Amino acid sequence: MVLLAQISDLHLDGSERATARARRVMDYLDGLQRPVDALLVTGDLADHGAEVEYEEVAQLFTTVAMPVLLCPGNHDVRGPYRKALLGEEPTGGPINRRHTVGGVDILMVDGTVPGRGHGFLDDETVGWIRDHLRDETPTLIALHHPPAPMHEPFIDGILLHEPDRLAALVQDRPQVIAVLAGHAHTACATTFAGKPLIVAPAVTFALRMAWEGGSLDNWAQPPGVAFHVVEDDRITTHFRVA
Repeated sequence: MVLLAQISDLHLDGSERATARARRVMDYLDGLQRPVDALLVTGDLADHGAEVEYEEVAQLFTTVAMPVLLCPGNHDVRGPYRKALLGEEPTGGPINRRHTVGGVDILMVDGTVPGRGHGFLDDETVGWIRDHLRDETPTLIALHHPPAPMHEPFIDGILLHEPDRLAALVQDRPQVIAVLAGHAHTACATTFAGKPLIVAPAVTFALRMAWEGGSLDNWAQPPGVAFHVVEDDRITTHFRVA
């Protein structure tokens, strides 16, 4: 059994509120009776993509003992992200990484489009995913933008564009257990290309759906965490607030 935590959309910007909510989640994870095997962070780590914001992100994650696996979101900027978080040259190409945790491959995918709110998997990233889908190795694909409708008009306008490019990689590949995403600021689950699609709640604020009434952004809801239990070819997810 592999136990993973997933958080998303920290939007760290140096403000007391954003920092406190992110710290609250880290303290919650640190206090678990059974530590998670890895923490997945699915994008929008920084709010403006500034290097100083990524320095805060790096400091936040150095306080936990668990491995932290990252991918960028539409608020992130690749150059400062690479320099401050990865210690790499601040180049602009997609930031894709494969990690193996407890025999499970986790593909942290960069589906961002620089300067735009929506997502898209370019040819380089499509080829990278294809090359890293190893036969018979249980695999999770994590990216920022959900590839399926969330049933909220604003969010649905900035989802992953041309999701069939991802569907072609996922369908008919039994090693792919699930697709994980963030971006929508709401904990939810659906299916995509015959696989579970699980969207983590946001740390910074929650999305209020139309049927709930009120403004779009719910700033009062506590920050959320998704726990994924992966066993053989099955994933079970539990949502919590910190």
